[in-house]
Amino acid sequence: MVGTRLDVVLLLGAVVLLAAIVAVRYATRIGLPGLLVYLAIGLVLQSVIHFDDAKRAQSLGLAALMLILAEGGLTTRWDDVRSAVVPAVLLSIIGVAVSMSVTAVVAHLVLGGSWRIAFLLGAVVSSTDAAAVFSMLRRLKLPARVAGVLEVESGLNDAPAVIAVVLLSAHHPQRNAGIIAALIGYELVAGAAIGFGVAWLGARALRQLALPASGLYPLAVLALAVAGFGAASLSHASGFLAVYVAGLVLGNSRLPHRPATRGFAEGIAWLAQIGLFIMLGVLVIPSALPREILPALAVGGALLLVARPASVALSLLPLKIPALRALSYRWSEQVFLSWAGLRGAVPIVLATVPVTAGVARSNELFSLVFVLVVAFTVLQGPTLPVAARILRLAASGEPDDIGVETAPLEDLGADLLQLTIPPGSQLHGVEIFELRLPRGSAVTLIVRDGVSFVPTSETGLRQGDALLIVATTAVRLVAERRLRAVSRRGKLAGWYGETGDRS
Repeated sequence: MVGTRLDVVLLLGAVVLLAAIVAVRYATRIGLPGLLVYLAIGLVLQSVIHFDDAKRAQSLGLAALMLILAEGGLTTRWDDVRSAVVPAVLLSIIGVAVSMSVTAVVAHLVLGGSWRIAFLLGAVVSSTDAAAVFSMLRRLKLPARVAGVLEVESGLNDAPAVIAVVLLSAHHPQRNAGIIAALIGYELVAGAAIGFGVAWLGARALRQLALPASGLYPLAVLALAVAGFGAASLSHASGFLAVYVAGLVLGNSRLPHRPATRGFAEGIAWLAQIGLFIMLGVLVIPSALPREILPALAVGGALLLVARPASVALSLLPLKIPALRALSYRWSEQVFLSWAGLRGAVPIVLATVPVTAGVARSNELFSLVFVLVVAFTVLQGPTLPVAARILRLAASGEPDDIGVETAPLEDLGADLLQLTIPPGSQLHGVEIFELRLPRGSAVTLIVRDGVSFVPTSETGLRQGDALLIVATTAVRLVAERRLRAVSRRGKLAGWYGETGDRS
């Protein structure tokens, strides 16, 4: 009997996972985020699976978010986000506070009741969602400064949101503003320090160890990131901030088998994301959703059109001072940052915290947040490419990383890039030698009309060509900038002063 039940569970799990993978493929084609597909699968599974344990859902949800944040850090290139750290930190602290406050005022007007519930709702929806941001934005060709700040913000702002929700859900909420500020400051600083320390020590150890199998390195790296979360939580610091910082440090350290590690982390994050959203779809009570549609649209509309733009504008104000002016953002970039504040699993998981704490009207709050996330993901997700084009932020003709599972490239300290020449690019008609790529980089293969060949220095590039470029790690960024510069201004890009910076 036990064996039969296990067989059924394993078969059902495999079928659901395969269905989720296939379904998201078609959802992506029409621009819908995968999380909506997973939530829908969860709702369908309610006829087969009964699950109403909010406490267990909260634990599983937090564990899944931890893995998603770890993958986000591991797959983020420091060079791409270096300039985005300061604005991302500002958005993660000031932005969360502003979003929470503005949304709370609107929620109090719409829902009535106590200010505690209003601020709880504001805190729950105040942070952007790492899973939604990573899955949507990495498919867009955005300037590095814009994509970087959104990615880093989504990795950092879970921490202050979690702290705010936990404090507001306590049976006797702390009311002393000084104590609250000190507590939040400690959790954030200590979490970042612990995550950095664990990752730095772990990276040094892995470089010295000779593990007997290459498959052990991805496991070790992921274990180190999770250890950062656990160590920070035991120290009453922010585990979410610790795991993201640990992943960022480990992902940018010179470790053996880095491509395999990134691939493993991506697979684990996809599994966590699928399981998380399906579980949340099973947990929600469908009959409770219709009555929350109008309140969710009102609160969500205020969040999208008022709270998020206000949080972006106020958070980036400090960048106007002379010392930080180089990091400031244009109005078009700020508009996109406002529109791209995606919500996803994080608010839904955080909404289980007041439920398990026994806060009055918390079940109503959970249903409202569920409807809000679904409705505004449908609205925002498919419109992001359009918004990027309208605001002239969609970048094209830029080299992309490709995953290469080949150890010799690591041993040689080299990277592979691929570049497809888009319509209108000034690369069309340029000969290979006219690219003047830095010493240590070369175009090694061109695919044209489905036929691949090794180019010579006199080979002319054409629109639609796919280029494979090998570059040493030391000159990779210079090669990328040169390719972008020529794509914009042609073979005389240097004469025109074009640097190829993504901004």
